[in-house]
Amino acid sequence: MYGRGGYGGGGGSGMGFGPPVTPKVVKQLLIANAVVFVAAAMMPAIQVLGSVRPYLVWQQGYLWQPFTYMWLHGSLGHIVMNMFVLWMFGSQVALAWGPKRFLRFYLLCGVGAGVFIATWPYILLGLGIPTYLDIPTVGASGAVYGLVLAYSLTWPDRTIMLIFPPVAFKAIWIIPVMFFMTMMMGGGNVSHIGHLGGVAVGYFLMRRDGRTGNVLTTEQLRNRWHRYKMKKRLRAVRSDDQRQRRDDDRPTFH
Repeated sequence: MYGRGGYGGGGGSGMGFGPPVTPKVVKQLLIANAVVFVAAAMMPAIQVLGSVRPYLVWQQGYLWQPFTYMWLHGSLGHIVMNMFVLWMFGSQVALAWGPKRFLRFYLLCGVGAGVFIATWPYILLGLGIPTYLDIPTVGASGAVYGLVLAYSLTWPDRTIMLIFPPVAFKAIWIIPVMFFMTMMMGGGNVSHIGHLGGVAVGYFLMRRDGRTGNVLTTEQLRNRWHRYKMKKRLRAVRSDDQRQRRDDDRPTFH
């Protein structure tokens, strides 16, 4: 649910549920995901060949999997949730960007997340951390998280009102809230690295286009850290100076 700040480009102070218009490109993505979901239910081989399995991607040459996995879903609830978020937040992004840029961004976030999913277990192994290389991953969550990030960076001050729990917050906090909710309620079969991968790719693309708004960059964080340390040292010097003055003002007894 969208709250204060409005949904339309001109703002407003009303409340609304969902986008006023569903762009054609979003409708096409919804239909494509639904068709693939039905096809995979009828032909399980699609799910087997299309899901991301790190071992198959990097050691058997199944390089299509970081693309195909994002059209597959593990259950009805899985696809419904992803498509709901795609419709809810992606529609506004598509209206603002146009279909070509929107679709390119969606696909790059999804494929980028797929590469993250396929690569992360090998990074863990390189660090000496035991993990599995043959766990399948499916879902459009990486692409969807990228779109939600784009929404939150484009309209950071819009107010989002959750239905359950009934909590309101600024749009810039959507991604942290989603990560928190999936961590708390998602169970052990949620690909957090896939979500993170979609967000990372989305941020890179937004940053490249100069559309990250007032979000802190690494350089800004570094500068703030340096300023913090300088202020801390200055406070320490002032404290020592005040303490010295108090000592000087005390009477001397012989």
